[in-house]
Amino acid sequence: MPSVMGILNITPDSFSDGGRNLDPRAALGRAEEMVTAGVGFIDVGGESTRPGADAVDPREEQRRVLPVIEAVAPMAGRHGVRVSIDTRNASTAAAAVGLGATVINDVSSSLWHVAAETGVGWVAMHMLGDPRTMQRSPRYGDVLGEVRAYLDERAGTAERAGVQEVWVDPGIGFGKTTSHNLSLLAGIDRIVSDGRPVLIGTSRKRSLGELLAKADSGVAQGLSGAPGEPAPEPVPVEDRLEGSLASAVWAMIGGVEVVRAHDISATVGAIEALWRTRGSHENEAPTR
Repeated sequence: MPSVMGILNITPDSFSDGGRNLDPRAALGRAEEMVTAGVGFIDVGGESTRPGADAVDPREEQRRVLPVIEAVAPMAGRHGVRVSIDTRNASTAAAAVGLGATVINDVSSSLWHVAAETGVGWVAMHMLGDPRTMQRSPRYGDVLGEVRAYLDERAGTAERAGVQEVWVDPGIGFGKTTSHNLSLLAGIDRIVSDGRPVLIGTSRKRSLGELLAKADSGVAQGLSGAPGEPAPEPVPVEDRLEGSLASAVWAMIGGVEVVRAHDISATVGAIEALWRTRGSHENEAPTR
């Protein structure tokens, strides 16, 4: 059955939950809620990678995340839940592994050598540019083909270096328009077919806000309204649950093994419902 990776942002400025878990006690409490709800992973990050975000000094990033990982990893481990570190910095990744993280969730796809040296899992994600620049008119000739080729190259490099557990993530929202994101979701089974476990994060992304706004306004076709008509404003972050669940379930049907989510209980429930439905269907006696 697919797993949920719960998002635990230790940041003042993340697009959805910035500032909520800066106190390690609050972060531990949130992590305990995630474990109770049924996550398989807790993803701890101390640097916002929302569009336009500036880089955070590694020392500040570590000040934020290391006390949290030190508190969360033993608790999570007792319940069979893994902790991942969401970072672009080698020093932060290595320190987090030393405190119990077993996966490096790497939006830069550059830290495979840390995973090789420390013997942990590694997630290679596709991003066009960096968070400051990635949404400035992103362009592709063939977004699905280009993302697949990039992930295959990065993952192959890591495997040749000795990383035993390599995941790939198409990077929904990281240097992609809504159209690009939909193309990647439509072709997610082809990314899965490349043979490596796939992780995906669509939760509360702006593209979902745009699509939900168009649905609310009655725009049923395409990605824009009538010619010359301005697109409706995306629905607020806190109102994107329907899109988050729909995209997560679609990805799981396509074979994705882990979905990264903010709304833990709802996402775990959606996975369980999907899996039970699949199991019931597969166990049905054939009819004539």
